[in-house]
Amino acid sequence: MLTKTKLGLNLPTDPRWVNMAEISLEEILTDHAYCEQKAATACISLIQQYPDREELVVELAPIVTEEWGHFRLVLKELKKRNLELGYQRKDEYVNKLIDSQRKGGSREDRLLEKLLTCALIEARSAERFRLLSLHISDDNLKEFYHNFMVSEAGHYKLFLDLAKKYFGEEKAMDRWQEYLITEAKIMESLPLREDRMH
Repeated sequence: MLTKTKLGLNLPTDPRWVNMAEISLEEILTDHAYCEQKAATACISLIQQYPDREELVVELAPIVTEEWGHFRLVLKELKKRNLELGYQRKDEYVNKLIDSQRKGGSREDRLLEKLLTCALIEARSAERFRLLSLHISDDNLKEFYHNFMVSEAGHYKLFLDLAKKYFGEEKAMDRWQEYLITEAKIMESLPLREDRMH
């Protein structure tokens, strides 16, 4: 079972979020679908920007397929429940994380920022999926979100491992600790939304 320590996040999600999300199932599934779509796009973007990083390309190529498969799974879940995919909403959480990236610097410096941002988004997603898998009242959705939790936790580890491989353990983890502090502040600044996965 995933714990706060294994995911490395400084601030756990308010447990009331699950109850709120359950009330707005169509909204949370819609947001989840677009999160998966954007995760696939982020991996494609990294491959396009860093084709010279062979291990990155090899590791992220199957993630693109997996994330797009997740998007389709969420669409299937919506259809099964006679719910509709709504419009994509602005992701304030992700936008604030991107705003916190160090600006300027070299192409390599920007890679570190991108890898750690992706790792953080995946870690927070895994943490939220874990809450849903444990506490949502629908047993089918518990299993549904357990599978997503396992997958996102693996992606989180992959992005962090790539950062450590390319930039060294010390540099990557020092910057990671800074990101964890920033992410906790972002979480505290955002309202608890029943219609948002983050």
